[in-house]
Amino acid sequence: MNPSSRILRFVKMHGAGNDFVMVDHRGLEGIDLTPELVEFLCDRRLGVGGDGLIVLGPASEPGPEPAYDFRMDYFNSDGRPAEMCGNGARCTVAFASALGRCGQESRFATASGVLRGTIHGPGDVEVSMPGWRDLKLDPPVAGSPWPRLGFCNTGVPHLVVVLDRPEELEELDVGRWGPFFRWHEAFGPGGTNVDWVVRDPGSGRVLQRTYERGVEAETLACGTGASAAAVVLSHLHGLTGPVPVQTRGGDVLTVTVGDHAGDLRLRGPAVVSFTGEVSVHG
Repeated sequence: MNPSSRILRFVKMHGAGNDFVMVDHRGLEGIDLTPELVEFLCDRRLGVGGDGLIVLGPASEPGPEPAYDFRMDYFNSDGRPAEMCGNGARCTVAFASALGRCGQESRFATASGVLRGTIHGPGDVEVSMPGWRDLKLDPPVAGSPWPRLGFCNTGVPHLVVVLDRPEELEELDVGRWGPFFRWHEAFGPGGTNVDWVVRDPGSGRVLQRTYERGVEAETLACGTGASAAAVVLSHLHGLTGPVPVQTRGGDVLTVTVGDHAGDLRLRGPAVVSFTGEVSVHG
């Protein structure tokens, strides 16, 4: 091993197929977590592979600010930090619990504020989400071939495209339309995530496909996207109660949309895929 290299230990987790490289901050001593290193670790050919990387940070210090048990710092696979990741948050709660950093109930800090986590059982985790904002039920998006659109920020921005038939979702060319909406001038220089959704008449579930900003590709699941879809559909169609959202990977995320913007919860699987270590330059 190169004498300047250090060993980074990690846990690979996924939430409904949305996968992450999980790192305890205590294992980063002497390692500079640069955007280039994050991008390498998330690379599916050269590194560990993942839609993002999450650092489990320390608890809050005593003081006037609200206390929390740990911190979640999230980075997209392109190496850049992001404000929020719903499935990543659920994996972080499970990761923290396995390390003895929290019990069944927890409070944790994110770039979008302090949130709550609940472990209902092995691999079954629920988190509160940031209060939704900037809700628009008919945003003007020039060139869209779909007339029913919604927009909602659930920690990160999401355009929600509402389809009529499940067959449309299967036939959808995400590789073509994802970048079209993601970089559309209507959403400014930061762009947006994009979700296509449709109600399945047989199961009553909301079927979803997502093109994720920062990953720049379709992902198997997106927690903030499922949350945004549930908010938009609850306002468009009056959906009540927990909304089951079936991800592209086949798992179901349950989104509870409350009566006010601050009441939004996301529940679903958070699973360890494997553990490992990798040699990185210090």
